[in-house]
Amino acid sequence: MVKQRKIPMRKSVVSGESFPKKELLRIARTKEGVVSIDPTGKSAGRGAYIALEPDEVKLSEKKKILDRVLEVELTQEFYQELYDYVVHQKARKELFKDDE
Repeated sequence: MVKQRKIPMRKSVVSGESFPKKELLRIARTKEGVVSIDPTGKSAGRGAYIALEPDEVKLSEKKKILDRVLEVELTQEFYQELYDYVVHQKARKELFKDDE
């Protein structure tokens, strides 16, 4: 009998929905206040998760959700980089979903 592995769940800070950790993107803030996209999910610092949906990135930017959660003021450039990353990752996921 094979033991069922527990799937770690995380909540998107934008929608409030819980997803498997692998389906979310982690945004990390270091103690120095540097915010970065954390694709591995293992960077040191405070983390916030967001779904790989371009709409969530736009809503987060409009309502300044990530700014509040990470307690920093994020630039327009960071949000654009995040949006581009999410669009790219979503396209890759669609392209390679047949391989799963």
